Amino acid sequence: ALKKCVSCSKWNTKEMWEKKSGILQYEINKRLALRRTGVGLLFWVITGLDFVVCVLQVFNDPIHGHMELHPLLVKIIDTPQFQRLRSIRQLGGTYFVYPGASHNRFEHSIGVAHLAGQLGQALKTKQPGLNITDRDILCVQIAGLCHDLGHGPFSHLYDGMFIPKARPGNKWKHETASLAMFDHLVKCNKLEDVMKQYGLNLSEDLDFIKEMIDRDNDKDQEWLHKGRPKDKSFLYEIVSNKTNGIDVDKFDYFARDCYHLGVQINFDYHRFLKFARVCEVDGWKHICVRDKEEDNMTEMFHTRLCLHRRAYQHKVTKIIETMITDAFLKADKHIKIEGTGKKTFRLSTAIDDMEAYTKLTDAVFEKILNCAFDAPQELRDARDILRRIINRDLYRFLGETRFEDPTEVCTNVFVGLYCITLSTIKMDYGMKREDPIDHLYFYTKHDTTRAFNRKRCQVSRIRPMCFSEQLVGFVCKKTDDRNPQADVDNFQQWCRAKDFPEYQVIFISRLLNI
Repeated sequence: ALKKCVSCSKWNTKEMWEKKSGILQYEINKRLALRRTGVGLLFWVITGLDFVVCVLQVFNDPIHGHMELHPLLVKIIDTPQFQRLRSIRQLGGTYFVYPGASHNRFEHSIGVAHLAGQLGQALKTKQPGLNITDRDILCVQIAGLCHDLGHGPFSHLYDGMFIPKARPGNKWKHETASLAMFDHLVKCNKLEDVMKQYGLNLSEDLDFIKEMIDRDNDKDQEWLHKGRPKDKSFLYEIVSNKTNGIDVDKFDYFARDCYHLGVQINFDYHRFLKFARVCEVDGWKHICVRDKEEDNMTEMFHTRLCLHRRAYQHKVTKIIETMITDAFLKADKHIKIEGTGKKTFRLSTAIDDMEAYTKLTDAVFEKILNCAFDAPQELRDARDILRRIINRDLYRFLGETRFEDPTEVCTNVFVGLYCITLSTIKMDYGMKREDPIDHLYFYTKHDTTRAFNRKRCQVSRIRPMCFSEQLVGFVCKKTDDRNPQADVDNFQQWCRAKDFPEYQVIFISRLLNI
């Protein structure tokens, strides 16, 4: 599709087009007569003899300023499935610790779509030989817009903490739900014809969009994707980059989360957009960056670690999310959600039906909190747990320690009358024990076509050598004033049996004032 702004000097008047053909004149008049919503820049999309008049709708965002979005993106935004994201907080339980963290998945998804378009357009402008089409960019933007459709209540709490306990053995993840929700969105809102109108080839582009939303790491030499050929493999790195973790999803949530948390950010994603280029490496085309941007990219991964330490894995955040999870587990079978064919689903089974899942948001918290006094006992128990959060009567944090291999620690341990919950907190730079910079490709200003990895001998000596750590937190669910000495004795026995450090038991005893 060829797009030109009306104000562009080369195509400065509509009359130039009207003189070309009576058919074109008829199409122009017909399209201009359509009711338009919002404001924006007018541009033309020419497909064959069809003239489609589009209005880029402008969204004002505190992070990215004025964002101009394609009308097809606006069509997707104006659906119940996407509007649902307004009621799902981006940072889950962190809002109970950081009062400013009230932003949601709705604004984040729009921001990712905007940045996906910016990066795609930047690559197209700098490297015309890549043959990036407007259709490619539009598909990448749709993937960015819809990549988080599958998140449940309180975001990662639902798929990371609640579902594994409510449905053990179920390998469900929110990306899986995003694909199902995207299909449901397109079908329910009859968007196939609209997509065709804007030039999409549904037999290719729907696969392409879904492959970008949930994509495995391409370590095999064989190209298995259906949406685009191997020579456009770099497009798959824009929204979700499995090669080194550098993608526009992180660009948006780093900037957005820091803004709402009140945390300073030093990483500048604008420099990446400015210096990004595509180079071929071992037969694969990757998005690369100038060698001088190594420190900026290192700062990006350090920002990720700092956000996990200060917000996402904050000890009070983890306690509150543990309490919400406990409440959801107790209330699970008492939460009824109507789905397809008027079939009823529970809190944990709504993931099996997208019509029911569309109705599942953070509002379930208030539904449990305000349940009737004559509700079933389990639902009242769940309500009492959530009331403890509101009244700040939280589970007691006993302490934390580091273990080389805390695999056996990730269990619930019941000691006497006290319930001790042990949870593993994993923090890294995004690639577990590896340095993500080792997987990033650089180019120099003298040769913009050859990409290379940094060798360890070329890396600054003051760079960290360890890129991950695992902490084990100890939390006591009961906070009454009874003497916990017997329970601590039993707990010490358990720690010795598991060969945990003795100093940690002394630390816990001191916290319990024994």
